[in-house]
Amino acid sequence: MHFASDNAGPAHPAILEALSAANDGYALGYGNDPLSEAVRETVREVFEAPEAAVHLVPTGTAANALILGTMARPVQTIYCTEMSHINVDECNAPEFYSGGAKLTLIETESARMRPEPLARAMETASGNVHAAQPGPVSITTVTERGTLYDLDEIRALADIAHGHGQRLHLDGARFANAAVALGCSAAEMTWKAGVDAVSFGGTKNGCLGVEACVVFDPDLSWEVQLRRKRGGHLFSKYRYLAAQMGAYLEGALWRDLATRANAAMAHLYAGLRGAGLGDTVLYPPAANLLYMRWPRALHQRVLGAGAVYYIEEGALDGDDPDEILTGRLVTNWATTEAEVDGFLALLQPAVAAR
Repeated sequence: MHFASDNAGPAHPAILEALSAANDGYALGYGNDPLSEAVRETVREVFEAPEAAVHLVPTGTAANALILGTMARPVQTIYCTEMSHINVDECNAPEFYSGGAKLTLIETESARMRPEPLARAMETASGNVHAAQPGPVSITTVTERGTLYDLDEIRALADIAHGHGQRLHLDGARFANAAVALGCSAAEMTWKAGVDAVSFGGTKNGCLGVEACVVFDPDLSWEVQLRRKRGGHLFSKYRYLAAQMGAYLEGALWRDLATRANAAMAHLYAGLRGAGLGDTVLYPPAANLLYMRWPRALHQRVLGAGAVYYIEEGALDGDDPDEILTGRLVTNWATTEAEVDGFLALLQPAVAAR
């Protein structure tokens, strides 16, 4: 009953098998081997973008920071949301890689950036010598609260960014989960909707550790490569990144694994609603992530019985059993129906008491 993070889930056997196969013999380093070139071409095919630059890195933070560092100048600001990963979870990496560009937080609705406040913020900063100048816009889908941008919402934000001569970056740590939930292709959720670059995630969805910087403007490619090398993110034995990404994409495994994770969350959410706890969920989960607000006593009972998840707001230890604490539940490709049912069974005493 492990719902702490999809980072905690296992790697898919196909990924491990691909790594073992790639380990046979010798191959040139730094991405100059045939496997790496083939994988770059496969990523381009998945995104229907034959001219796209594709650069693999081991972490999502590296992917986000390298792309945004390339897009933003030191005198600019990067527009994002308060709960975005680049704001609260990356230790100022985007600011560091951009040489000091700041972050400007834009108002949200259901954890999604709203076009109107973004437009106001960019307009206010434009041409004002005292202000950080408008820079790239960064959004995340699946959002950090489990909601989704639909394609029209992405287009609207892209139009505003492009209208100010800036680019739109998509943090796709859970890209596959979002694409499956929307029923769209990788291209439809990115460049066809106005996205200029995406951090295409694999780590949370069955890989050991690989993300792809997919940049649809090839003119940015060299700058990304330089920053990747300078930042220490260019693997010498690059084939082990490529092996993961190749297996991840083969036979649309990336979509299959996301479908499993999303289905496990749908089963979990249906169980919560059936138990009368639907009103404790902050936002109906669109993919594989939800936040819930439960009394301390319920959290203590469930966690004490062996469930694993994070408390995001509040302290588990405390005197008031009725104090409301916010927790987070995440499913992954390996989450089973039995795990979900076991977790739901732990809630029955609390449901009876409501």
